[in-house]
Amino acid sequence: MIERPKATPTVRIDDGRVKATEWAFEPGAETGWHRHEHDYVVVPLVSGRLLIEMPDGNAATAELTEGIPYARKVGVEHNVVNDGPGEMRFLEVEITG
Repeated sequence: MIERPKATPTVRIDDGRVKATEWAFEPGAETGWHRHEHDYVVVPLVSGRLLIEMPDGNAATAELTEGIPYARKVGVEHNVVNDGPGEMRFLEVEITG
């Protein structure tokens, strides 16, 4: 088991319709394993590289560009790791209601 620092989540909005969480990752930091219970959009606040680990042991690298969002559907299970040399930050917006 790899011991990594934890990314820091800061909830910016949680009003029953949407939940917006800013995630900050030092190099090598991870979110920890989680499953999304809602559809969501990620907006990178800086450009960087993330490693997306999947439960089946596979992993993929994602290059994020500041300000260019992407969306995912409910049910995604993964661990997100900052695989780059600098701090990584993004805003995760979940559609909760």
